Amino acid sequence: MAVTRLWLIRHGESEGNVAASEADRTGSPVIALDIRDADVELSPTGRDQAEALGTWLRSVASDVDEYWVSPYRRARQTLAIALDDVPTASQALVDERLRDRELGILDLLTWQGVQELHPEEAARRRHLGKFFHRPPGGESWADVALRLRSFFRDALERPAPTVVVVAHDAVIMLILYILLNLDEAKLLAFAASHTVRNASVTELVHNDEGWKLVTFSAVDHLESQGADVTVHSGEDDV
Repeated sequence: MAVTRLWLIRHGESEGNVAASEADRTGSPVIALDIRDADVELSPTGRDQAEALGTWLRSVASDVDEYWVSPYRRARQTLAIALDDVPTASQALVDERLRDRELGILDLLTWQGVQELHPEEAARRRHLGKFFHRPPGGESWADVALRLRSFFRDALERPAPTVVVVAHDAVIMLILYILLNLDEAKLLAFAASHTVRNASVTELVHNDEGWKLVTFSAVDHLESQGADVTVHSGEDDV
């Protein structure tokens, strides 16, 4: 039986989220990180969120047929902490097509930094818009959607009716774009008024009419466990 339910989980708060928010707060053009994006770990708050997420995940683990996860460290840590005593979690499908969006020469820059250090790219971004702007060496949202379409062509026919996916905010937004058959305008309007919160759960189900959004960015499991709810918009401008 093919996939009919997806629980999409954003990783817990990362050290990169914290550094980016601090750069925005202080007006710094550069985000203070000295490791590559793939190796960024969870912050202490992110670990607490992953533990709180685990309470919910363990309660539904008997219904989950597979776990799919981004290869980036913060996503794998979130799943590992949440399901440290569930054997099937160690058999999660890790696929590079679920990785976060790559920003190329704009990596580790705030929007202020982009405007100061790469004004030509800031102008291109304003002209092309968020969906189609591809930074040199990086990806546009359209590029991420393309690799996600490739992934879902392979993955949605797997004999796993219920799947948990642990990934990133842009990835979750673009999964909605693909499976809900949104266009550019509808996606950007939705993204402008909705944020995928850290360690939140978004649920999609499939029926005869196609995929439907049941819940978006739910964090009840964090609040019930006393974990902080954090909102890091990630790449709203870049």
